Formats: sequence, structure tokens, C-alpha cells
Amino acid sequence: MSWIRSSGPFYILSFLGLIIMAIAIYSIVYDAGWTTSALAALIVVVFLVVLLIFLGQRQKEVLLDPIEEFEKSLKGGLYHFKCPTCMGIFAIKKSKSNNKKTVKMNCPDCGAIGFIPPYPAEIEEEIPEKKSIKANFKCNLCGEGVTIWAEGAELYSDVNVYSCPFCGEKEPLKRF
Repeated sequence: MSWIRSSGPFYILSFLGLIIMAIAIYSIVYDAGWTTSALAALIVVVFLVVLLIFLGQRQKEVLLDPIEEFEKSLKGGLYHFKCPTCMGIFAIKKSKSNNKKTVKMNCPDCGAIGFIPPYPAEIEEEIPEKKSIKANFKCNLCGEGVTIWAEGAELYSDVNVYSCPFCGEKEPLKRF
């Protein structure tokens, strides 16, 4: 149904409407008797244009992705991950929206060291209601801020972020 959102149907209907309008004018000027039929056809074309506009607007609303809209509404991205070691779910919120680098960090649930790619896959599971206290980190080089918390568990006591998701600095981010 992407053809509805394209401009092709509107050009075709506009051209058809101009031809019908020319026929109606010809019928009026030369008394050819086609006026009623031409006006009925013109009304049908106008109805089709309105229908295409309505369907095009409706299609755009359906295509919006609520997850992307939610992430855009935050000041930075909010992402949930699942640790492959302990299967614990944790969340990361960055202060800048441009994540260019892989992040090396401890799992906030079990402390296992892992890597998070720049464009991670989304988890499809239900996120627990209980949240741990938050751990805030800041890069000494670029100032990128990262907030981490565990979902459904207590925060690992020695959680660290070993590389910056924005500039890629390999020095551990400072916890504050």
C-alpha cells in the first residue's frame, strides 16, 4: 500500500479531473448534453482524492514505532540488555544520543565483564518492575554520561564502565 502515499495517484486523478472538467465545459458551451454525466464523474474523482488523502494519513499513523518515539522523548537513549552469564536484565541510559563505540562494562547483576555493541539488539522480554539504585558514570575525555541500574535485582557492588560509548576512550568512566 505504499503507492497510496506516493504522488502518482494524485497526478493521475488530477489529470483525469482536468479532462472531465474540459468535457463539462465543452458540453455547456456546445450544449452537447454531457453536463450531468461529466459533473457526476468529477464528483467521483474529488471523492477519490479525499479518500486517498485520508488513507495516506491513516497509513502514516500506523507506521509510527512506539519504541522509537519513546526513546526520542528521553534526553538520551534508554536501552535494556540481558546478561548472557546470569540472564539478568539491566538498563543503560546515555546522556548523548549518538552511540558510536562498543562499551566494555560489568554486568550490574553478576559482575561479569562484557561488551555492548554500538547498535545492540532489543530484548523482547518483560522488564521487571523492581529497580536497583542507579550508578552514574562520566567520561573524563568527552563528558558523556551513562546511568546504569539492574532490573529486578540489587546492583552489583563493584560495577564499572571500562570504555566510553560516545568517544571510545578506553579509560574507565568515573563514577559519581
